[in-house]
Amino acid sequence: MIMLKEFKKFIARGNVLDLAVAVIVGAAFNKIVSSLVNDILMPPIGLLLGNTNFVDLKWTLKEATEEQAAVTLNYGAFIQTIVDFLIIAFSVFVIVRFYSRFQKKEEKAEPPPKPSEEVLLLREIRDALKNKNKA
Repeated sequence: MIMLKEFKKFIARGNVLDLAVAVIVGAAFNKIVSSLVNDILMPPIGLLLGNTNFVDLKWTLKEATEEQAAVTLNYGAFIQTIVDFLIIAFSVFVIVRFYSRFQKKEEKAEPPPKPSEEVLLLREIRDALKNKNKA
């Protein structure tokens, strides 16, 4: 029972929920980027390179036999994965940059808080002491 209460407390923390949402959204975003790369970007690039499908690009290290499948280096799939990564990294960079700029604007827009009564009183005392010392 104690472990269940601790687990409930752990799950109810804001950071855990935020992280869970981020992982789910990130997984969905990954699918979108993969589709963008596979279905939109790579076909025209393959066409420019002579009707090449990047997923099919590979070097055969050992031909297939009746008992064993071929051993290949699938460099086309690797190139496609690199393009996926670059698009995701650039997207995250743009989002973080936009968020940082938004935070700076928000900080500038907020007026400074009014000083408390105690601070105002202390300032008056300071100013009175300065004036007394000048006289």
